[in-house]
Amino acid sequence: MTQRSQTPDTALVLFSGGQDSTTCLAWALARYPHVETVGFHYGQRHAIEMACREPIRQALACDRLGIDHVVDLTATIAGLGQTAMTADIAIEMDQGGLPNTFVPGRNLLFLTCAAAIAYRRGLRRIVTGVCETDYSGYPDCRDDTVKAMQLALNLGMQRRFVLETPLMWRDKAATWALAFDLGGEALVGVIRELTHTCYLGNRTDRHIWGFGCGTCPACDLRARGWERWTQDGPVAGTITG
Repeated sequence: MTQRSQTPDTALVLFSGGQDSTTCLAWALARYPHVETVGFHYGQRHAIEMACREPIRQALACDRLGIDHVVDLTATIAGLGQTAMTADIAIEMDQGGLPNTFVPGRNLLFLTCAAAIAYRRGLRRIVTGVCETDYSGYPDCRDDTVKAMQLALNLGMQRRFVLETPLMWRDKAATWALAFDLGGEALVGVIRELTHTCYLGNRTDRHIWGFGCGTCPACDLRARGWERWTQDGPVAGTITG
């Protein structure tokens, strides 16, 4: 891959195929003239999310959307030990007070790999959907962590990357609202029908907010955010089915 000069108004979106990263992709496409995406295989139980990515990209296709990158980190993350995100074990809280769906170092590794791609592609802005407002408590989703990573990546690669976190201070209701502001009912429909969030990989059971088991932490956050947004927001009672 040929190294390119860094361009200020280009972006690389960490794109999993879930609600948050899809909203972030739409956010980036509304701001930057050239946007690329990157996704990661890491042995996740909900690997179905990776199959959702291309239909979503097609639904959001425009002249601003560039190429997609896929990185396989399965062996790397599997070698660091099992979690409920990567093995068929019950989801519960661990002794440290974190849910055992936490994959230590996952987002740090994702950002490092994304920055390496951005370095070679000449992309300056790296967009990630991490959030510490309405989340499962993962320490690598916190604003302080992202700021520290930006400093480390810029020093370590001698670049001026900007790590963008458009959802950092938004709860899930506000994330649904942002999607509506960006693309109206059409984008909300894409998120409901095409994205995947459920940790258990369930794409059989359909709810008003999308597909999922309806009980895992990811489904719970998504469902409660949908309920708050549709009940209290500007579109209250107008989106059904």
